[in-house]
Order: sequence, then structure tokens, then C-alpha cells
Amino acid sequence: MTNDRGLKLIQAVEQADSSQKLVNAVEALADAHLQEGIPTLIAALSYNNPGAAVAAVEGLVQLGQVAVPKLLNLLDDYNYSGRAWAIRALAGIGDPRALETLLEAAETDFAMSVRRAAVKGLGYLHWSAIPAEMLPTVQAKVLKTLMQTSQDPEWVVRYAAVVGLQGLATSTAGSQSDIFYSIKEHFEQMVKTEPDLGVRTRVQLALQQLQG
Repeated sequence: MTNDRGLKLIQAVEQADSSQKLVNAVEALADAHLQEGIPTLIAALSYNNPGAAVAAVEGLVQLGQVAVPKLLNLLDDYNYSGRAWAIRALAGIGDPRALETLLEAAETDFAMSVRRAAVKGLGYLHWSAIPAEMLPTVQAKVLKTLMQTSQDPEWVVRYAAVVGLQGLATSTAGSQSDIFYSIKEHFEQMVKTEPDLGVRTRVQLALQQLQG
């Protein structure tokens, strides 16, 4: 049952009559970390107000795994903008239940900001939440997508893919050496072929950290 404070915070979002009031109300609700506020934070993703959406994403990420089922259940009902923000939230939470959604977004979404968020999120999934017998298959799927997106036309997506690949390599260093060494080899190739200096520098840093 929603307590009085939570109800007031939710009503403030629903009754906001200006863009700034909406941002302030969503920020206050997000800061309260209330599970009963999850549907309202999710609704704010589709309000065509970037400030409110950013605050809602941050609040949902802080709430973590408890927000995932509602995000996934409502994804198909969103307008595109709301769906894009929801994917950012799912990427930030890192719950494996969002795996297929993140894979699809990373590979096919037309917005580079969404691909970037999904790609980075894939590298930092909560691997411990995946049953041990399924982990090699899941990590192999993630590896394939991250390798693919490291060739994305947009440099920001390639940069995020490097970050995601480093996260995956770090998580597999002691368990799946084939993935770890595949990523290192891929990085060594990217140093030679990546056209963007910023991405190339990030690859070199990843290699240094993985070797250290």
C-alpha cells in the first residue's frame, strides 16, 4: 500500500503543469526510492520531457532488479522515445532478464544513443544471476553482438562496445579463457584498423588493463 508521502510524490508527478515542475517532481520521486513509484517513473519515460526521462531512468536504475519486470512488460506499449529511455534503464540495471531486449537494441536500433546504452549494458550484466550451466551460451551470444557492434558506423557505439568487451573479458578471465583471449585478439586488431583516435585510445587502455 502506498504511504502518504509516496502518494504525494506520485500525485506531484501526475499533476505537474509545467515542464520544470514535472522534472522536479520526477526527481523527487526518483530520490525517494519507492517501489510503488515504479509505474509513475516508467510513465515519465514517455512524457516527451528529456529532463524528466533522465531523472526517471536514474531512479529506476537505483531501484534495480525490482523495476525490471514492469519495464519489460510495458516495452511494447511505449512510443519510440519511451522505449529508448526504457532500454537505457534496463542497460543500467544489468539484469539478465533484459538480455534479449538489449541484444536486439544493440544490433538493430536506429538511434545510436540507444545502441550505445544497450552495448555498454551487455558488457556489465549481472553474470552471477545466470545459472552456471547457461552462462557459457549467454556470454557467447553477448560476445558475438559486442564484436559486431565494435564495427558500428558510429564511433560512440564502437567506443561503448570496447567498454562492454572489456567488461566481458574481465568477467571471463578466470572461467572462459577462450572468450578472454578472443577479446584481446580483437582489441589488438582494432588498434591497427580503428579509424577514430578516441576509440583507438580506449582500445589501447583496455588492452593495458587486461594485461595488468
